[in-house]
Amino acid sequence: MRHPVLRPRTRVLAVGLALAAATLLPSGSAGAADQYEWAALGDSFTAGVFVGDPQPPLGDPSQDGCARTSGSYPSLVERELAESPPGKSVRLTNVACSSAVIANIAKVKQTPISPVQTPAGGWPAVDTQIKRAGLDDETDVVTIAIGGNSLPFGDIFPKCLEEGAIGKSCREYFTNPPAGVESVRERLARVQGEYTEMLAEVHKAAPNAKVINIGYPVIMPAKASACDRGSLTELGATTHADIDWLRDDVLKPLNKTIQRVSSFFGDRYVNVYPSSEGHDVCQPAGTKWMEGICGDAADYWPATFPGTSVDCAPINKRATMIHPNAAGHANTAVQVERAIRNALRQH
Repeated sequence: MRHPVLRPRTRVLAVGLALAAATLLPSGSAGAADQYEWAALGDSFTAGVFVGDPQPPLGDPSQDGCARTSGSYPSLVERELAESPPGKSVRLTNVACSSAVIANIAKVKQTPISPVQTPAGGWPAVDTQIKRAGLDDETDVVTIAIGGNSLPFGDIFPKCLEEGAIGKSCREYFTNPPAGVESVRERLARVQGEYTEMLAEVHKAAPNAKVINIGYPVIMPAKASACDRGSLTELGATTHADIDWLRDDVLKPLNKTIQRVSSFFGDRYVNVYPSSEGHDVCQPAGTKWMEGICGDAADYWPATFPGTSVDCAPINKRATMIHPNAAGHANTAVQVERAIRNALRQH
């Protein structure tokens, strides 16, 4: 039988050994073990723009012009993971930024263009998303949704509106473009190269992370005849033939490109296209998950958009510029949450 006097001394020794061992651990290792680290990278389809409350709040000194909101799918997933943690809590670092191109993830600083409370002289440039997110060997999950602005849709779609207004086709323009203008095929090939380089940099920065690439949801209907040509709450003056072309020769190939590069790296790909079919921009309010050129948005969002001739005030709408609404983000959140939980189970 052990002598009772030895018990306190034994406990003291045990505590002393534990403290000594703790001093040998790298700084921050205990905190890292207590939670998963998730970084969300992407463009306006991830930032949320006009859906929900601005994050940071309007007027906050840390506002950066990236237009992230509480209604974005990363914010929705964050709340779900907090309510039902996947073993450990998950800390989200969301650096998605409206108007971001692929190069802004790893190579080039971005100058944001949020039209809300823009400071005199415009928004200052922000660092690459890899640096802003602080990706490192303790990052557990990285979600990425990027690519549309690298085609860019912001170049293709306005041309479709312009050509459609005079009865011409943007399909012909971008299939056999004038000198100095990239064809859609060339644009898609370039995007594939840029996306490949970007993913290599993400994996280098976060070598232990599970990387999840997210495609774009349905924008155009399965049949362009469903669109009310000329309606600003849909696709404006774009011809039905060009709507079919935008769907089949631009958006779907872009998603396939992202999926192909994801597969090359062994990454997960979240295909939100099938689940969003029937909820395109040309559906009625309440059914659509994508707002049109003009649409419903939070009160702080403007009716005009800088650098364009868009003015939605006459029809009492906001300049939503063809982006997912709250229902669209909710749908993407379901798919992304499932992918994150699956990834963390295998981490």
